[in-house]
Amino acid sequence: MDYLTEAEHTKLSEELKHLISERLVISDRIGTARELGDLKENADYHAAKDDQAHNERKIKDLKHRLANATVANTEHVPDGVVFLGSIVRLKNLTTEREGKYMLVGESTGSFDLDYMEVTSNSELGMSILKARVGDTVGVNLPAGRTEFEILSIED
Repeated sequence: MDYLTEAEHTKLSEELKHLISERLVISDRIGTARELGDLKENADYHAAKDDQAHNERKIKDLKHRLANATVANTEHVPDGVVFLGSIVRLKNLTTEREGKYMLVGESTGSFDLDYMEVTSNSELGMSILKARVGDTVGVNLPAGRTEFEILSIED
């Protein structure tokens, strides 16, 4: 199941609105390119058609995601429980290294944050969801089974 925070849902809804508004712009580009003549060797036409296909695929994907996602209600989450939007300090019990992770429904893809984003449907995300400070969770990572201790939760 795909969980989203309210902010993530809003962001995806805004992106969908933008993509839908782009339909007219792309359609106009296709029309203008058509007027240039021979479509076989018309790079503008083919580029606009590719953009149209890409835009429509993204619209379809976003509509499907929004229709099937659950917006997590964080209002009644008890203190000390990991939930969407929580920033968690974890300690890898094998390497003794600590790191900060934020449990998200969708990754922003940003690498300049002071924490790493972990999606709720990833192996680590599913393991820490609803866990508490002091809990130890086991995760099957590509490097093998790894145990993490939850040191703290920031909201």
